Amino acid sequence: MAKILVVDDEKVMVKGIRFNLENEGYTVDVGYNGRQAVDLARANDYDLIILDLMMPEMDGLEACMEIRSFSSVPIIMLTARSQDTDKLLGFEYGADDYITKPFGVMELVSRVKAVLRRCRPQPAAVLRCGGLVVDEQEHTVTADGVRVVLTYKEYQLLRLFLSHPGTAFTRDQLMEQVWGMDFYGESRTVDMHIRTLRQKLGVYGEYIETVRSVGYRWRAQP
Repeated sequence: MAKILVVDDEKVMVKGIRFNLENEGYTVDVGYNGRQAVDLARANDYDLIILDLMMPEMDGLEACMEIRSFSSVPIIMLTARSQDTDKLLGFEYGADDYITKPFGVMELVSRVKAVLRRCRPQPAAVLRCGGLVVDEQEHTVTADGVRVVLTYKEYQLLRLFLSHPGTAFTRDQLMEQVWGMDFYGESRTVDMHIRTLRQKLGVYGEYIETVRSVGYRWRAQP
């Protein structure tokens, strides 16, 4: 069963989340500030991290960004804020999903299961485009031999594009394929992830073409 890290400075909430996730059969570690989140994520292999936005010592955004420097583990952010700008900022820092407080136990468990389901390992393969290599067994991306650290959603977008070169995907199709039908978001979330993916891929980011009035595609190699 999956191993999950829950980090929130509200200890009563952490206790409740831990209780409910353990009832579902998950192994749960806990922390109470951003620094602990980073240290625990560095020292352990987690299948998922649930991370509060507002915490002492280091807030959730800073912790998320630091974790992304060494890990692509899926991260669900907890926030009392409902503004789209806060959520988009979280996605830009590397979050994979958001849950707005207050939330029900069933919503939390459902989101956790959905993220873990989407992260389930697929049959191993190696996808290539010139010097860009996606190793699905190692879950790594390299560009001309240099490691590229991507969030899970960025990795899934790249994998989808490389698996279907030349195919134009609408934003709704990308939302369904990468975020899943149970994701409550907006299509501009896709645009933000495409922008950061292009930046991280460097010259290979130019292969991601904008298809006017449609969405995006990976330019097929001649």
